This record gives sequence, structure tokens and C-alpha cells, in this order.
Amino acid sequence: MEEGKYTKELDVAVRVVHLACSLCQRVQKKLVVSTNGAHVKSKDDDSPVTVADWSVQATVSLVLSETFKGENVSIVAEEDVQTLSKSDSEGLLAAVVNTVNECLAEAPKYGLQSPNRPLATSQILEAICRCNSSGGPSGRHWVLDPVDGTLGFVRGDQYAVALALIEDGKVVIGVLGCPNYPMKKELLSYPHKHNQVTSKLSVSNAETWDKGCVLYARRGSGEAWMQPLVHGEENLQWPNSASQIQVSPIVDPVLATVCEPVERANSNHSFTAGLAHTMGLRNQPMRVHSMVKYAAIARGDAEIFMKFARCGYKEKIWDHAAAVVIVEEAGGVVTDAGGRPLDFSRGVYLEGLDRGIIACSGAILHEKIIEAVYASWDSSNL
Repeated sequence: MEEGKYTKELDVAVRVVHLACSLCQRVQKKLVVSTNGAHVKSKDDDSPVTVADWSVQATVSLVLSETFKGENVSIVAEEDVQTLSKSDSEGLLAAVVNTVNECLAEAPKYGLQSPNRPLATSQILEAICRCNSSGGPSGRHWVLDPVDGTLGFVRGDQYAVALALIEDGKVVIGVLGCPNYPMKKELLSYPHKHNQVTSKLSVSNAETWDKGCVLYARRGSGEAWMQPLVHGEENLQWPNSASQIQVSPIVDPVLATVCEPVERANSNHSFTAGLAHTMGLRNQPMRVHSMVKYAAIARGDAEIFMKFARCGYKEKIWDHAAAVVIVEEAGGVVTDAGGRPLDFSRGVYLEGLDRGIIACSGAILHEKIIEAVYASWDSSNL
């Protein structure tokens, strides 16, 4: 990586996301073969949370605090310890503590420092609790989604680990780990029912299924990069076969592929289908869990991502921050449905969002989508 502003921050962020991806892969394998649901809980909004969510948050918190211990490290993240602190969660908490210590023990493999001895339960709970910043327009704030797309994660499908750095309200670096997303577009699988990207966890031959990648970018560099995950006994050797990624050159909507959330509760599929029809899109939508949708745009595997959430839903910054800067540095455009840039300076939520979010592979295609939104909005049922 060339020397410049945020070089150290990006280096550490990429390494810790690699480490977090390794943690998630181990936990997901256990979840896929388990039938007792011991590693999964439901939050107050009925969304699932797993051992991996808390373990990744603790691990990233510990690494960032240790690396930048001379600074007042501010971390905005999704999880808290409320569920873990309940009397019936002793087994869950023990699993988190064990998972974090196993993960930190292999930190040197990724060029990170490992603790001298296993951490106590109180230290791990404290690390999770430290991620309680609310961000804002000034200062530095790390933004973490430990497991984005938890529903996909527990199903053995797509998910992402997302880490961004915001400085004075602007996202300056973004790292997106996609442990089940193949390095090569040719290995994408589209089941006929929903055209979802699948992880093919049953395939063990690494040459057949080159699975898992980490994408990253630094604001203003005009470059976005992708590294393969580290497998087996390998160590992370920088730059780990990094390759530059760019958005698709397609500008004709007829040839474009749209990414959508899998769950209907997360986006209005009927409205996006109407938009696709208005614009003349012919390809079936690619429905996939998590910020992997943004990865597909940044890599040129798809051209459009549209999300129009249900009325009253407020988008959180950790669901978008890391991925937005990657798409933009790869040559793409990300705005709200009114064509305005997303505002990450107003706390935990993307306040002032106009109707929805649109990410696409370039300005020409973006302009056509915005025009279609305005033409279709009044007749929609949103």
C-alpha cells in the first residue's frame, strides 16, 4: 500500500477484518451442522444475533484499542451486552469468551499482536461495551457491523464483516470482508427460485471453490482493492495477491443486473420491480443477504443496488459506511433516491435520507435510475 494519510489505519483495518472473517467461518460451520440453536439469540426486534456478532465486535474493539491506545478510540457498533448479561445466557457468554480467545491466539498470523494470556469474561464484556459511541460530525469514529446479514449467516449463506473510519463526518476508509463470496464471478451460483448468491459450503476443494475476499478502499485514492482470504496454515503476507477492482462499464439498463435484499421486509421488491420494468431491465434480480450487494457493484458483478425500506425504518450507518467508499473509489455512485450523497455525520442513523438508497456502476446509469424513481414514485405504494 502506498504511503499516505490513513495508511496505518487501513492496514490495521484490513488485517483485523481478515481475522474476523476467520472467526466467522469457524462459527458458521458450527451453526450449519448444529440443530440446537445454542449459538443464536433473538434481539428485541426479533432479528437474530449470534456468537459471531459479539465475538467479532469484542475482537475488533480489542485490536483497535490496543493498536491506537494513545488515542481516545471511538467505535460505533451494532451489538450490546444486554442479551449476554441475562441469567439464561451463561452458555452463550462462555462460547463468546472462548471464541474471542481462540481468535486472538491466531492474531499473529495476520500481523496483529496477541494477548500474553487468555482474556477474562469481564475484559471481553468491557470490549463489547466500549463500542457505544454515537458518532457525529466531528472527530474520528470507527464504524463496525460485526456480522452484516446475520440471517444469511445462520442459513449458511452470504454475510459480511464491515469496518469503516469516519473523520469529521466523512467516511475515509472502508473494509468489507465477504467470507462466502467467491473471488471469481464465474463461480457465482444463481438458484432458480430467488437468484440468490449461495456459499456452497459443502464444496471443500479450494481449487474448485475459491471462496472469500476482503475489499477495501481509501477516500480520494481513486482505487479499490480485493484480497483473497487466508486459508489453512497460511499467514497474511501483504498485499496478499491484492487485485484492483472496478465497477462494470455497462450503461444500458437492458444489460444491467440489479441487486436486492433477500427479505421482503428489508426492501419493497414490488417497487424495485416496477422501476426495473420502467427502465427496460431484462435480467433477473440478484437477491443476496448483506453488504455483499455493494461488493457485487464494486467488483462489476452487478450494476445496480436499490433499497426502498418500509415506512418508518431508519437506516443505520454501519449497514452502509464501509461499502459506500469502496463502491465510490471503484468508480461507482451511491446516493439516496433524490440523488444526494449519504450523510454519515449525524449519528447512528442516516438522517435526512430521501426515500431510499441507490448504488450503481456509474453516473449515466445513476441518472436514469433517479429519473425513473421520480416518474414512478407517485403511483407506488410506499
